[in-house]
Amino acid sequence: VQLQASGGGLQQPGGSLRLSCTASGSPYRIRSMAWYRQTPGNQRELVALIDDYRTTEYVDSVKGRFTIARDNAKNTVYLQMNSLKPEDTAVYFCNTMTRALPWGQGTLVTVSS
Repeated sequence: VQLQASGGGLQQPGGSLRLSCTASGSPYRIRSMAWYRQTPGNQRELVALIDDYRTTEYVDSVKGRFTIARDNAKNTVYLQMNSLKPEDTAVYFCNTMTRALPWGQGTLVTVSS
């Protein structure tokens, strides 16, 4: 299984970005999916997750600003990021809730004026 994240880029504070991540090569539907982010020198942190029932959870710092969604038919998970802040700058990755799949390269999000 390969995880391919896309949609990152440079955005001004207050702006929006929509990330996508597709799990290719899996013969099964992946039940839980999550977005993580990592900055240099720091651990990869869980940002948002969505389970098979579309129940979602978010880290406090993104609640009310980020929305996670999934398309089961495409084994794809999305992260709509609104009201971006400079502290959202990171490389964003997707994986399962248990981090069970090989990590992809992630997509870089830079929030700066």
